[in-house]
Amino acid sequence: MRVAMIGTGYVGLVSGACFADFGHVVTCIDKDPSKIERLERGEIPIFEPGLDDLVAANVEEGRLFFTLESAEAIRNADAVFIAVGTPTRRGDGHADLSYVYAAAEEIAGLIDGFTVVVTKSTVPVGTGDEVEAIIRRVNPDADFAVVSNPEFLREGAAIGDFKRPDRVVIGVNDGETAPRAREVMSELYRPLNLNESPLLFVGRRTSELIKYAANAFLAMKITFINEMADLCEAVGADVQQVARGIGLDKRIGSKFLHAGPGYGGSCFPKDTIALVRTAQQYGAPVRLIETTVEVNDARKKAMAGRVETTLGDSVAGKTIALLGLTFKPNTDDMRDAPSLDIAPALIAAGAKVQAFDPEGMHEAGKLLPDVVMKANAYDAVERADAVVIITEWDQFRALDLDRVKLLMNQPVLVDLRNVYRPEDMLKRGFRYSGIGRG
Repeated sequence: MRVAMIGTGYVGLVSGACFADFGHVVTCIDKDPSKIERLERGEIPIFEPGLDDLVAANVEEGRLFFTLESAEAIRNADAVFIAVGTPTRRGDGHADLSYVYAAAEEIAGLIDGFTVVVTKSTVPVGTGDEVEAIIRRVNPDADFAVVSNPEFLREGAAIGDFKRPDRVVIGVNDGETAPRAREVMSELYRPLNLNESPLLFVGRRTSELIKYAANAFLAMKITFINEMADLCEAVGADVQQVARGIGLDKRIGSKFLHAGPGYGGSCFPKDTIALVRTAQQYGAPVRLIETTVEVNDARKKAMAGRVETTLGDSVAGKTIALLGLTFKPNTDDMRDAPSLDIAPALIAAGAKVQAFDPEGMHEAGKLLPDVVMKANAYDAVERADAVVIITEWDQFRALDLDRVKLLMNQPVLVDLRNVYRPEDMLKRGFRYSGIGRG
């Protein structure tokens, strides 16, 4: 099948490359000339393990293309995906849908023959209705269906998530175009039949809400274990054992029960806020999610205080080393990363902050201009009075701790991801602080 993918950001590029790898012919469209030029040269604008090889292979096979000009790709497409950004709107917290609606207007004037228009972007309930209305207004004679197909891709594991998903959610409204829309979507995802991945067909508004409900639930689960970690510290329990003890219950499960400095990234922060605003708009407030947002924001801001507590003294005049700046490992994404709260708080308290991240320093340098970026982990810890592990990159899991200790002014480690065992660190002569470990 022929697919047009509007937007070459994280979702659009990964989805387009994976569809091409399924055997479809995919054209990825973007209005940013520099991005298209980079992609045509084989340069990937985001860090995602395996994506560079996947893109290169499908470009070479003639199934994946990149362009600034949308007309031909949209006219020839069986399905046009809208995969543009929906950032939090300043002022009110609602999702900014201007890029989605602009894409709908562009599509409306170009579609030729029956076309399925698919919202891949994360959008609030009712957005598909508005996309359909825009296309009808611009092109009353258009033969089309608007479908919701939210993504559930984890940064750092996106290709595997796309090719081996827990489920594929497809929202199609009843009507005369519904059977044809279902047929197109079923054919697009037919390669997943081998893995028996379920295609869940639901109503369009239901599909839109599933995405927000899923992310909000996971954010709430993270916040729950973080609050349990605080309780563990107060009563002398170990949050990792608590997480294991409750995670073995199949009704709860072990995923997303890792205590830390709070969630960040491109999805959870903006999606929880957008869900709260939508619920308020419809007069059905979601109190648990409102509290989740508040608790998580406060947690990230409080993490800098743990450094002072562990040092037993003010950080003023001290050098603090941060290991990891991105919101999670295996990505260069800095959106709402805990480091964006922790580093400025330490600097405001009078500390000098130096840091290293394997992939995120280019973007971090723009967002944290007062942080001194170092070439590697050992350069970052040199002459530091305390080291803070913010992101659990693999290379931080087996540091040469004897070397770290020799390089530091004093051996103090604040482990916000519980990478190391407290008893091991104490034996090595470190003053150690983890999360929720009594």
